Amino acid sequence: MTGSWFPEIHTLAHTAAGWLGTDYDSGAPTWVHPLMHLILVLAPSLLMISLLALIVRTLRPLLQHHDKRDLRHRRRPRIGGLDRNLLTQLLRRTGRRQVGLLLLSLSLMPPLYLSLEMPKQIVNNVLEPSAGPVEIFDFTLSQTQMLGLFSTIYLAAISLNGLGKYTLNRCKGLVAEHLLRRLRLLIYRHWRYRLPHHRQSEIVQVLGAEVEPIGGFAADLIALPVTQGGTLLTILLFMFLQDPILGAAALTVLPVQLALLPYLQRIVNQLSRERIRAMRVLTCGLAEQLSPEQNGLDGIRKTASSLRELEQIRYRIHRVKFLAKALNNFLTALTPFLFYSLGGYFVIEERITLGALIAVLAAHKDFSAPLKELFRYYQQLEDSRIRYRAVLEFLIERPGPPRPKDSAT
Repeated sequence: MTGSWFPEIHTLAHTAAGWLGTDYDSGAPTWVHPLMHLILVLAPSLLMISLLALIVRTLRPLLQHHDKRDLRHRRRPRIGGLDRNLLTQLLRRTGRRQVGLLLLSLSLMPPLYLSLEMPKQIVNNVLEPSAGPVEIFDFTLSQTQMLGLFSTIYLAAISLNGLGKYTLNRCKGLVAEHLLRRLRLLIYRHWRYRLPHHRQSEIVQVLGAEVEPIGGFAADLIALPVTQGGTLLTILLFMFLQDPILGAAALTVLPVQLALLPYLQRIVNQLSRERIRAMRVLTCGLAEQLSPEQNGLDGIRKTASSLRELEQIRYRIHRVKFLAKALNNFLTALTPFLFYSLGGYFVIEERITLGALIAVLAAHKDFSAPLKELFRYYQQLEDSRIRYRAVLEFLIERPGPPRPKDSAT
């Protein structure tokens, strides 16, 4: 196949393949050409557009803070000891601990890369029939001894990686619980002495379900993007070192994921705000029924209506989340198709070794996990912002005069 429906794309694909050292000619099978066009031209172009759009959406709220109205808003005092910005509040309370989590996260990358490299070395340099004795530091090792040495290095790498993850998760738990206790104390103090009597029924919901996810997000604030992003980049680097085309193929479906995720997340954000409001209405209604004069059929009807509304909102949230999960799983499953087809062709043409292809396939199995975690982090960030904003609205809505302190306090 020497022509193409899109000559410019065809030319760009050949140029990119030659630059990567994996050029292909008219003797390649027909199905190779459209795959190379997709991997080397279309997917990178869509990826750049998606990343630029994501950066603009992320920076737009920050740039809007430079007008006078937002500057006045930022100068307003804290509410009950809570900063008006979620990220500022988290960094102010956990800044030093975040540095320790960052260093722990970075220490996981070298053992991870070693755990990816050793299986390829075992297949290519030990299990090959032509492999013979090897000299290492003036020691001559037989094929069996090399297998034992490489297997030991692989075991040490995965052990160090697992131990590091355990230590990191334990430290993250301490950060989350410490911040959660501080948040609950600040909210409780402000509620006890500042809020009017009719707001008291909402405090259980605020201190429980609405605040708890914020503590979990504080532990992931820096550690999760560094750990999962570093894992993603380490695996991607490993793939590119095996073969640049296969490394680029791993990113083929990423533009579609970047386009779908923010759109579906905006729907979930709106539904989450509705769920919080509906849950507070239910909580207030149940609190009113504690009074004997309010414990009638009207209260039962209101409770049933609130439960029905919550059911509908939660069902819509589940539907959107499961749609996003199904699409993500389908798109992730498409990448091995590119590995088996193009990678198999490269093995037949002896452009890469079978061990390199097996290593790329094994690495991709671990490639989708950090990508899903980064998408979950984005969802967790938006959910925490919504919950934090709801907590601030609870603290400032209809404020009453300060209540006298109890003699016991």
